[in-house]
Amino acid sequence: MDEKKYETLDLEEIIKEFGGTPRTQVPEPEPVPEQEEPVAEEITEEEEEQWEELPWQMPAPQTEPEPTAEQELEATRRIDVLETVKTEDMGGDTVRLEGLRGELAERAPIQETAEDTEEEAKVWKPEDTIHAEPFSDQWEPEYDQPMGEYIPPQPIQFQPRSRLRELKKKLIAGPEKRYYALTEQGVGKLQAAIFLSLLVVLIAAASTLMYALGMVQENRMRLMVFGQFFAMLISALLGYNQLIEGAASLLRKKFTLNTLLGVTFLVCCVDGILCLNQLRVPCCAAFSLEVTMSLWATYQKRAHEISQMDTMRRASRLDGLVAVEDYLDEKRGFLRKEGQVEDFMDRYADPVRPEETLQKYSFVAMFIAFAIGVFAGVMNGLSLGVMGGISAGVQVAAVSLLASVPATAFISHTRPILLLQRRLHRLGTVLCGWQGVEGLSGKVIFPINFGDMYPADALRLNGVKYFGSREPEQIASYAAAVVIADRSGLTELFAQVLESYNGRFYDAYNLEHFENGGMSGVVEGETVLLGSASFMKENGVEVPENVRMGYAVYVAIEKELCGLFAVSYEKTQSATAGISTLTSYKGLQCVMTGDDFMITYGFMKNKFGIKPKRFILPDYPLRNALRQVQIPEDGTCLMMTTATGLAPIAYGVTGARVLRNACRLGTVLHIIGGAVGLAMMILLVILGALDLLTPANMFLYQLVWMIPAFLVTEWTRSI
Repeated sequence: MDEKKYETLDLEEIIKEFGGTPRTQVPEPEPVPEQEEPVAEEITEEEEEQWEELPWQMPAPQTEPEPTAEQELEATRRIDVLETVKTEDMGGDTVRLEGLRGELAERAPIQETAEDTEEEAKVWKPEDTIHAEPFSDQWEPEYDQPMGEYIPPQPIQFQPRSRLRELKKKLIAGPEKRYYALTEQGVGKLQAAIFLSLLVVLIAAASTLMYALGMVQENRMRLMVFGQFFAMLISALLGYNQLIEGAASLLRKKFTLNTLLGVTFLVCCVDGILCLNQLRVPCCAAFSLEVTMSLWATYQKRAHEISQMDTMRRASRLDGLVAVEDYLDEKRGFLRKEGQVEDFMDRYADPVRPEETLQKYSFVAMFIAFAIGVFAGVMNGLSLGVMGGISAGVQVAAVSLLASVPATAFISHTRPILLLQRRLHRLGTVLCGWQGVEGLSGKVIFPINFGDMYPADALRLNGVKYFGSREPEQIASYAAAVVIADRSGLTELFAQVLESYNGRFYDAYNLEHFENGGMSGVVEGETVLLGSASFMKENGVEVPENVRMGYAVYVAIEKELCGLFAVSYEKTQSATAGISTLTSYKGLQCVMTGDDFMITYGFMKNKFGIKPKRFILPDYPLRNALRQVQIPEDGTCLMMTTATGLAPIAYGVTGARVLRNACRLGTVLHIIGGAVGLAMMILLVILGALDLLTPANMFLYQLVWMIPAFLVTEWTRSI
C-alpha cells in the first residue's frame, strides 16, 4: 500500500479544526466574579390579574449555560486521534483509528501485583499520546500482544455519502454519457430538414391547388409535372435517414412506418416517370407531407430522450414507484423505494406497444394496397391495353399506399410522449419505458401519509392556551409524550413545545385511536385525551363555549380540559396539486396510511375539497397492516423521481394514464383512417372512377385526418 496517500494529523491540529482548545494549551480556569443576585420586582395584584387573563402563553426557550473550562477539557479528552484515509477501491469515505496503542493503554485494565496493590492507576496525560506511523500492510505493533485480542482497525464506511457517490458514478456512466452523445448529434439538422420539407409541402400544395382550379396552361403541364416530381425527390433527399432506417428495419425482420414510407417512395417514383409521359400530376404534396411527419417524429424521439437523460443526470436522489399486487380490495397498490439507475436505463427505450400494433397494420395495409393496384391494372388492362393497365395499376397502388396510413400516424405516439416528458422534466420525473406506463394504469390504490400532505415546515404552532390548575409544563409534557409515542405528523411540532418548556419526557402507553378525530394514552397513570373539540365533547369533556378554534389539538387529562394547541396547517403547492390530480382520475383512489388522529373526512374536504369516495380512511388496524406490506424482491420501478414532494409522483402516475389512453386512441384512429382510405380506393376502382384520384383530393384527405389526430395528441397537456 502506498504510504504517500495518507497524511498524519496531529491531535492539536484536529482539535483546532473542530473549534476546540489544544490539550497542551488548555487555559487555566479564570475565577468567576461573584455577582449580586438581582432583587425581584414586586408585582401588584392588578398586574398579576392581568397576567392570568392573557389567553396565549408561550414561554421563551431556555438556553443552557456555557460549558466551563473543566468541561471543555473533559470533552477534548474524549476526542480520539483519527486519520482520514481516502482509498480508491472503497465506494465511499473511510475513517481509520490511529494512535491505537495510546488508546489501548488508556482503556486496558491495570494488572495489580503484590508490590503495587496500593498504587493508584496512572492518569492519562496529554504528553503521553503516542503518534504512530500510518497503518500499512507491513506495520506491526511495537509491543507484545496476546494472540486473539488485537483486532486491526476496520474502515468505517459512511453510507449516505457512499450511496450518493455510487449513484453519481452510475449516472455519469449511463444517463450523462448518453446525454452528451445525443447533444453532440443535436436537433438542429432535424429542425432545418423539417422546415425545408414543410416548405416543399407548401409549394407542392400550392401548385396542386392551381392545377385543380385550372390555372395551369397546357403548354406548362410538362413543367408542372416535372416540378412536382423534382419536389418529391427533394423531400426524399431531406428524409434519407428515415428511408435508410426503414430499409435497415427489414434486415432486422421488422416492418415499420418508415419501411412503408420507403416502399411508397419507390412506387411514387415509378408513377412519376409515367406521369411525365402522360402529362399527369403525381401526388407529390401528400408524399412530402408524410416525409415531414416522419422527420418530425424523429425529432420528437430525440428531444424526448435528451429530456429524460437530462432529468436523470441532474439527480442527487432517486426514488422509485413499484406496484404491489392485492394491496387493498384486490387492487394493486403503489409503494415507494430507492430507485436504481439500471431500472431506467434497461427499459426506457422499450418499444411502444400501440406503435407496434400500428406497424403490424401498416404491413398488412401494404399488401392490400398492392392488391388493389393489381386489381385496377387488370380491370383497366382489358379496355386500355397492357400499358394502360400498368399505368392505372401503378397509379392506384401509389394512391392506395398514401391513403392506407394517414400522415399523422408517424407522430401519433411520439408527440404525446414528448409533451408529457416536457411537463415531467420540470418536476424531475421520468417514466421507465412503456412497461412503466402500462404498470401505472388501471385500477390502483395510492397510499398517502401525513408527511405527503403536510411536510414538517408546513406546520406551525400559533399559540397555546391552558385551563384548570395544572402546571403548563406538565400539560405540555403529557401531550408531547402521547404524540411522540404515536409517531404522528405532529411529533416534531410537539417536540419543539416540550423543548421550549424544558419539560420532562414521559413514556406513554395504551395508545388508542378513534375514528372521530382523536386518540388517548396513559401517562404516569393518568389518561390523556388529544383531539378536536367535537371529539372532546363526545367523550364527556366539557369545553367552554367561548373557546372555538378551527384546527387545534385539545388536551384533556382525566377528562378535564387542560389546554389546547392552535396548529396552523399551511397547504403547500406540491401537496395540493398532487392530491387534486390523484383524486380526479377514475380508477385511482388514495388511502391514508398514517395514524394521524386529526385527519378526518371533514378535514380533507375543508382543506383540499376532496370527495369522500375518492379518498379512503381505513380503520387504524388496517392502516398498520398496509404499512407492513413489503415490496417484492423482483419488483421493478415503473417511475422515478429526483425531487421531493407529492406532485412529482402524482403527475407521473396521472400522466402515464393519459399517455396510455392517447396512444391507444391514436392507434385506433389512424387504423380506422387507413381502412376508410383503402375501402374508398376499392370502391373507386370497382366504379371505374379513377379520375377522382387527383393529387388535390389525396392531399385534402390527409389534411382531414390530421385534425382529430392533433386533438388526441394534445391530451397529455391536460395533466
